[in-house]
Amino acid sequence: MKNYLWNMFTTIKNGQMAKKRVVIGPRKNICESFLKILWNEGFISGYRISSQNPSNVEIFLKYTRTGVPVISSLKFLSKPSQRIHYSSKQIWKLDSSKTFVIFSTNQGLKSINECKKDRVGGEPLIIIN
Repeated sequence: MKNYLWNMFTTIKNGQMAKKRVVIGPRKNICESFLKILWNEGFISGYRISSQNPSNVEIFLKYTRTGVPVISSLKFLSKPSQRIHYSSKQIWKLDSSKTFVIFSTNQGLKSINECKKDRVGGEPLIIIN
């Protein structure tokens, strides 16, 4: 199930390095919830369902005025071979002002700030700088 997410992370990362405006990813519920978090936090310009193939999503990447990508680095924390889980108490110890972390919780994908607000622990998927 998370293979779709790993592929989408890699597609966005490679698209940013190649200075592309639009990249295409699979249309899955977990991928759309990840894109919704990125859009709400201002890391991408938007996304929409592809008109040519409804099973794909077009992701519009965001750059600064000087052409520098908004997402400077995307790092995978928890990998399929080595899972990491944080309790709600451990999440409070993380500094959310420097990095942005997306967690997979029992309530779906959530940002670090939502996890702190809802007092929920989970598996950290990626760190975005």
